[in-house]
Amino acid sequence: MLAAGSEFVDVQTVDGRIADVSAAQPGSRPIEGDVLDGRGAALLPSFVDNHLHLTQWAASLTRIDVSGADSAVDLVDILARSNERHGTGILRAQGFRDALWPDAPHKDVLQNALPGRRAAVTSMDLHTLWLSPALLAELGIDHPTGVLRDHDCMEGLQALDKLDDTDAGDRDALAATAELARRGITAITDFEYADNRAVWTRRSQVAAPSVDVDFAVWSPWLEHELVLGASTGARVGDNIRLGPLKVMFDGSLNTRTACCHDPYPGGTSSGLLLETPEGLVEVMRRAFDGGIRPAIHAIGDRANSLALDAFETVGGGGRIEHAQQLMPADIVRFAAAGVAASVQPQHAMSDRDVADELWSGRSSIGYPYLSLHRAGARLLFGSDAPVSPPAPLDAVADAVWRTDDERPAWQPEEALPLTVALAAACGGRRSIATGDPADLVLLAEHPALLGNRDVREVPVVGTIRSGVATFVGSRK
Repeated sequence: MLAAGSEFVDVQTVDGRIADVSAAQPGSRPIEGDVLDGRGAALLPSFVDNHLHLTQWAASLTRIDVSGADSAVDLVDILARSNERHGTGILRAQGFRDALWPDAPHKDVLQNALPGRRAAVTSMDLHTLWLSPALLAELGIDHPTGVLRDHDCMEGLQALDKLDDTDAGDRDALAATAELARRGITAITDFEYADNRAVWTRRSQVAAPSVDVDFAVWSPWLEHELVLGASTGARVGDNIRLGPLKVMFDGSLNTRTACCHDPYPGGTSSGLLLETPEGLVEVMRRAFDGGIRPAIHAIGDRANSLALDAFETVGGGGRIEHAQQLMPADIVRFAAAGVAASVQPQHAMSDRDVADELWSGRSSIGYPYLSLHRAGARLLFGSDAPVSPPAPLDAVADAVWRTDDERPAWQPEEALPLTVALAAACGGRRSIATGDPADLVLLAEHPALLGNRDVREVPVVGTIRSGVATFVGSRK
């Protein structure tokens, strides 16, 4: 195996940790036990997806993809063409972005195209759920437009989950963890909106996941965790631990509900705060006093300013999820407050056109990865799947080259060096050394030798979690 693109090495693991890293001895097999021959593959610390929604991602793999829709009418045309192939159950679709549409989603648009059909369409960013009248009636939701945003969306998704086959959903989720292992991932933080302790306890009785899972605690379930005396990092089952408290503090860019200092173009709205600043401090303090570290969703620049205020008031650090738009003066506050920036570089690429339309001409900086790094902030990469696919090498490429198509780099002044991007994708680990966890990934070629397009396509040859191979593939 080729360590860090430099020399061939043998790695020995014992009890889930690296016991020895030494120069390879061609033709010899001095190590007893199972041997995985890397055949000259590049060896790196394994990938960590620090932010995804596992149930939603697993389900999205079988849903109708409407990411190409450029209007509400276009979307329902896609649904109508797919309708007959999806039986009589609930018609589920995923991936629309309506920020720049010429028309608006509405329950009547679904009803006119698919009379009486139960249909649910989830937006790309998971902040909007568009329901047909028949499904609204079944769920007992009285809503004027059928377009549920932010907290209402989360509640609607949870209500839909209750209509699904739980056993099948658990099998799909566990299969999805095996797919994550095939992508070189050994650990995730699952931010699904649910009673995640109950969900993962139930799943662990079926099988252990193929990745280590830290599950988030949302505010409705915080009190139960505090009564149990659980703290972040506490083991709940095989490969399963309690993760951070998740608080959704503002909305999203594509719904124009990310909370900004300046109003959005063409109106007076500057987005929404979904909690008061005082309420945020209160719930963060309750969690932190109980040993649960906070992870605060903040996208707009004002939401990030206020979230940093809360971290400074409470103390103890934690994470801000997304950190998509920041005032220059706030960038240096991350490291000082011990707050990691949990970011999703693929979002910068998928959002670039919308950000140029809605956030241009402001004093804040969009997706400021290099600025955060230079200011000493800890960067953690994730996908927010199904918002973006859990593809760590795509995230690395997007952070380094700042383009995923033929267009020039977007805001190239915020591009990261490759070594920094790889560390952020590998949970902060930069090297492989004796005593480290034996969580490793083998790539057919080292990313340092590749360009933007090829980095995205390099095969994963093997994934090792706690010294055990969870995936063995081919160099082709």
